[in-house]
Amino acid sequence: MIQEKLKLLPDKPGCYLMKNKDGVIIYVGKAKNLKNRVTSYFRGEKFGKTKRLVSEIVDFEYVVVASETESLILEINLIKKYDPKYNILLRDDKSYPYIELTNDAVPRLSIVRNLNKKKNKTNLYGPFPNVTAARNTVNLLNRMYPLRKCKTMDKKPCLYYHIHECLGYCTHTISKEQIDTMKEEIKEFLKGNHDILTHKIKMEMQKEAEKLNFERAKELKDLLDYIEVTLTKQKVEIKDTIDRDIFGYATYKGLLSVQVFFIRGGKIIERHGKIFPLVEDVKEDLESYIAHFYQKNFLLPKEILVPTLVDASLLESFFSTHVLAPQKGVKKSLVEMACENAKIALDNNFELIQRNEERTVLANDALKNILHLEKLDRIELFDNSNLFGTFNVSGMVVFENGVPNKNEYRKFKITNDVNDDYGTMKEATYRRYFRVLRDNLKRPDLIIVDGGIGQMHVVRSVVESLNLPIMVVGLKKDDHHSTDALLAFDPIVEIPIDKKSNLFYYLERMQDEVHNFTISYHKQIRSKGSLESVLDGIEGIGEKRKETLLKKYKTINKLKELSLEELEEIIPPRIALNLYNYLQSETNNKKED
Repeated sequence: MIQEKLKLLPDKPGCYLMKNKDGVIIYVGKAKNLKNRVTSYFRGEKFGKTKRLVSEIVDFEYVVVASETESLILEINLIKKYDPKYNILLRDDKSYPYIELTNDAVPRLSIVRNLNKKKNKTNLYGPFPNVTAARNTVNLLNRMYPLRKCKTMDKKPCLYYHIHECLGYCTHTISKEQIDTMKEEIKEFLKGNHDILTHKIKMEMQKEAEKLNFERAKELKDLLDYIEVTLTKQKVEIKDTIDRDIFGYATYKGLLSVQVFFIRGGKIIERHGKIFPLVEDVKEDLESYIAHFYQKNFLLPKEILVPTLVDASLLESFFSTHVLAPQKGVKKSLVEMACENAKIALDNNFELIQRNEERTVLANDALKNILHLEKLDRIELFDNSNLFGTFNVSGMVVFENGVPNKNEYRKFKITNDVNDDYGTMKEATYRRYFRVLRDNLKRPDLIIVDGGIGQMHVVRSVVESLNLPIMVVGLKKDDHHSTDALLAFDPIVEIPIDKKSNLFYYLERMQDEVHNFTISYHKQIRSKGSLESVLDGIEGIGEKRKETLLKKYKTINKLKELSLEELEEIIPPRIALNLYNYLQSETNNKKED
């Protein structure tokens, strides 16, 4: 079937979608020439991730477009729509905070992460190395410039006014010229020109020293040191102050390392690195990575510098910003510097990446082979927890392609508080897979029960009753409560696991993950249950007040941390005193015990 379809491919630009045996799209790619690109997958020997991808392909589709730029745009949209398994490798979830100087008549400084929600992006500065660096910078500017601190102006001056970090805009009239001067100086600082603020701090430090206010002078000296040591980054040999990002790359044994340098105000303020397995060739993967890089909370700079391998004109038409692959001069040196850093990062991390591959992807492949599964992309594991039949819960964790996907974890509060592991497992798995069917959710290739044959039979009966063709296996423990075998197939067979193998550590890691997740939820439920029973015994706390307290504090320990004054802000003084005295007596009793 594939060979016949290959003959029909046109010599035109477009996108192709690779599918597995279930019809699921596992990879989306773009091509300048569809016939050459798609045919290349089925010619010659493949290695690494490409070999694994090709082994799963049973069909493909393609879409012809008018230009390579259109194919890049379509590729981005198709990847967003289908979230293919092998394109995830090129996705980078790293995002950096930016500092915003708001456009209000009386502006304020804030830290912004989700840039997609900002309609006006003119007064955003960054990216910053991390949120701590961004906060420190905002705190520094707020100390030196008495801007508005509140989101909505109060009717009377707040604490910041009294400590001289706000001019009291809510009750005082401040001239527009004074506000504009502060805004311009702050903008200059955030663009990388620290001279104005440095001079300002030095002048104020001298005044405080003359007044013999040495403590305040020392604080200003610390601020000056912070600017000079932390904010003044490596200068580059370039005469302008244009915002630009520089991409470099290195490859080794099927891995692609990318480094990005952020230059703002003529200085390198931060760099970002990513290492991932190659799926296509270096050019295609590098172009795709750069195209995806600015899809998540990144502002495009005025200029992007890329290696000569990359099609700069393609990316320029895609981004609508200047993209250059420099051939000589200072800019070429900057790209070479980024490439050298990419090589160093790859050299330093290669062995670690290889070991991680063995513990995850290769261990997952070993499990797939032992169980004779055609594919094993997603595993769901269940565990139960209760206290003598009370606070009965179950937890589910998900591993995809060898690593945990915490966004997919689920908690189940069981309706019957009885000491019945089989009943708990039956309720949790039925609720889970009924919803999978009803809402057409992603199905696992394997279900693992952290229990013996009895729990396995329960889950198998649930899966069969819902007519879901999913393999269910259990984990058998030895006398030391350590897993030593898989329980699988029908009739059930014990499959011994070598305790020195990566597969054993993989199964153990999954067990620990589901156990810790379930226990954590169980403790949370118990704590909330304890708080409910405490509140039920306090005179004056009815259902409405109880609901408010439970929603806000959730656990009895959080409530114990409150002072009597804080409790009186939530509930009437007499009731607050009753609750406070009860909580204190409980604490004292525990200390005596």
